[in-house]
Amino acid sequence: MISPDFTQELPAELGSVHFVGIGGSGMSGIARLFLGAGHTVTGSDRSENHNTEALRELGATVSIGHDAANLSPDVDALVFTGALWPDNPEYLAAVERGIPVLHRSQALAWLISDQRLIAVAGAHGKTTSTGMIITALLQLGADPSFVNGGVIQSLGVSSARGEGELFVVEADESDGSFLLYDTAVALITNVDADHLDHYGSHEAFDEAFVTFASRASELVVVSSDDPGAVRVTKALDHKRVITFGEDAAAHARVHSITSEGPVAFTVSWQGADYPAQLRVPGKHNALNAVGAFAVLVGLGFEPAAALAGIELFGGTERRFELHGVVRGVSVYDDYAHHPTEVAAALSAARTVVGAGRIIAVHQPHLYSRTQLMAGDFAAVYEQLADETIVLDVYGAREDPIPGVTGALVSERFADPAHVSYLPDWQQAADHAASIAREGDIIMTLSCGDVYRIVPQLLASLQATPSA
Repeated sequence: MISPDFTQELPAELGSVHFVGIGGSGMSGIARLFLGAGHTVTGSDRSENHNTEALRELGATVSIGHDAANLSPDVDALVFTGALWPDNPEYLAAVERGIPVLHRSQALAWLISDQRLIAVAGAHGKTTSTGMIITALLQLGADPSFVNGGVIQSLGVSSARGEGELFVVEADESDGSFLLYDTAVALITNVDADHLDHYGSHEAFDEAFVTFASRASELVVVSSDDPGAVRVTKALDHKRVITFGEDAAAHARVHSITSEGPVAFTVSWQGADYPAQLRVPGKHNALNAVGAFAVLVGLGFEPAAALAGIELFGGTERRFELHGVVRGVSVYDDYAHHPTEVAAALSAARTVVGAGRIIAVHQPHLYSRTQLMAGDFAAVYEQLADETIVLDVYGAREDPIPGVTGALVSERFADPAHVSYLPDWQQAADHAASIAREGDIIMTLSCGDVYRIVPQLLASLQATPSA
C-alpha cells in the first residue's frame, strides 16, 4: 500500500481531479462532492458498480481498469486510498508528471475549507452514528454537507453538498488521517484497539484519539462506557466535554433499553427524560443514537426535536441490510469486520430472528487482523451464531501471510460441529442453503467483498429444498 504524505502542502486551486478507486463507498462520496462544487472529475476502478454508474450520470468520466492513459493531460491532482498499491500505473504516471498525489482525506480536508466540521471517529459505529446525525440535521433544517462511509438508505447517497454551515464526516482512524481535519465537534464512539499494523501499540492508538479530541475547537462528545474512550477522556484537557452511554455518571445517559425488534430507550439529559424508538434494531444502535443526540444538543438543538430527527434514521447500506427472503429464510449483509462489531451485528440479528437460527457467513478481513484475532472471532461466532461458515481471507491492502487463511478461525471453535471452512463460494452458498430452514437468518459479515455472495445464497436457497 502507498504511505500517504500528510505533511505536503495542499494545492491552493484544484480544477480537474482524478480518483483511483472511484467506485468505493468513501471515494465515490468525495468525488460526488467535487462534482457538486463544479470540478471536473475523472476516475477509474477495477469493476463497474452502482457508484460508477451514478457518477457518470452526474458528469464524471469513469474508466474501468487501471491504465496510465486514464490520467488526462489536464488533471490537477490524483486522489487515492490506502488500498492502492505503489505499482498502480495511474499513480506512477502522476508521480512522473509531478501532479500532486493526495490521500482521500487530504482531498476532503481541502474541500471542507472553512465550514464547521463535525467529525465522527471510533473503531465501531462511525457510519451509523454519522448517518443519524445527518438525518437529524436535515430534519432540523440545518442542511449540512456530509460524507459518510456508507449510503444512507433514506437518502440514497453517501454524500451531498448542503447550504448550511455544518459539514459532517465519518473520520477514518485506520491510518491516522482523521488528524488532518480542522474539527469543531469531535464524536468518539469507542476506542477499541484496531489497525495496530499502522499504530504499532495500544498506547499509540489511544494517543491518536487524544490528539483528535484535543484539536476539536468547540466540543468533544465521547463514550462513557467504552474502556478505551474512558482512557482518552481522562487524558483530555478540553474546555467542553459531553459524555454519553449507560454509565450512571454520563451527561447524556441512555437507559430502559428494549431491544426486541426496533430498539426503544430513554435518554436522560439535564434532569429530563426523553423516550425514543428507532427504526433499526440492536442495543448498540441505542448507544449510537445517544452519541448522536449528545452532538446535537451540544450544538444547541432542542433535545426532543433532536431525538425525533434521529428516530427517522432507517439505516445505511451494508449495516444489517436485508437483501431478500427465499422460502422463509432472510438473507442479510453486514459490514462487521472486528469481533466487537460482529458481536453487535449478531446480537441485533438475535432480536429479530425469534425462534429461528442465525447462520453466519464470515469473510475474514486482512491477514494481520485474522492472525491476531482468530480466537476472538471464533469465540464470538460460537457464542452468538447457531452455525458459522468461514470463507477465505480478503486481503485488501495487505500481502498474504504464510499460513494465514480462514481456517485459523474455524480451527479455534471449541465445537467443530457448528462451523465449516469453505473457501469455495458456491460450496459455501450451497451449504448455507442446505442447512437453512424457514424462519432462519443467513448473514454475511465482512467489510471485504462478501456481499457479492448474496446472489449465490439467494439462488442456492431457491434451488435447495428446506432443511
